[in-house]
Amino acid sequence: MSDAPHDPGQYSTPESPYYRPSGVEVELFEQAFHNKIPVLLKGPTGCGKTRFVSYMAHRLSRPLVTVACHEDLTASDLVGRFLFRDGETQWVDGPLTAAVKMGGICYLDEVVEARNDSLVVIHPLADDRRILPVEKRSEVLRAPDDFMLVVSYNPAYQSVIKDLKQSTRQRFIAIPFDYLERDVEAEVVGHEAGIDEETALRLVRVGQRIRKLKNHGLDEGVSTRLLIYAGRLIAAGLDPSAACAAAVVEPLSDDADLQRSMTEIIRDFF
Repeated sequence: MSDAPHDPGQYSTPESPYYRPSGVEVELFEQAFHNKIPVLLKGPTGCGKTRFVSYMAHRLSRPLVTVACHEDLTASDLVGRFLFRDGETQWVDGPLTAAVKMGGICYLDEVVEARNDSLVVIHPLADDRRILPVEKRSEVLRAPDDFMLVVSYNPAYQSVIKDLKQSTRQRFIAIPFDYLERDVEAEVVGHEAGIDEETALRLVRVGQRIRKLKNHGLDEGVSTRLLIYAGRLIAAGLDPSAACAAAVVEPLSDDADLQRSMTEIIRDFF
């Protein structure tokens, strides 16, 4: 048996992503890294959590391994498994094992979506032991100093069924995220979408108004990501109303009344 090569499609060598700090999150993350403390990022969809991790991986010069969590995620998906390839049984590292071996940042995105029984595997990595038992190979990997575990979730999706156990939560320090202040968010939207300052500010004001509908039937406020998508469509020459309808109204809700309310908001600014 031999170790199979890592699948390069799972991993990314951090490039220089654009990120606009809004508080002390950069300093907190850096100190957590240097003190070997795992980090929990919590905040609404599309508010910049994933971009922040990419930015910090680049800032700290560490490879980044990202796992999009889902309800079918198993411990083997994270740690690895034996597979039959080329006429022989080979061990294939999972993303968590690969991150430990390379001394990278392992980012479990929307960790609350994963089954609690699959998350038990991260517990010994997220405390003072910093070890990863690989039971199928009867070995224990010790995380190097430059390994870091980061998870994220959206508190709005918490429920009795979908929630992190206290035994998991209390292994992390937490950094809260929210939508940026208007002028800062406009700067981000303008930069990422390639549009002028005035158009970016109008889009952000649309977003802020629509977010207020969250208490009136809207499940989730409009993300900065969707505002950037709308901005890119506008930059490509699409009518702003049509761009906002495609990038904001339709993705957020199928409810006719809510769509009508969002469309009226958009008309106020475009």
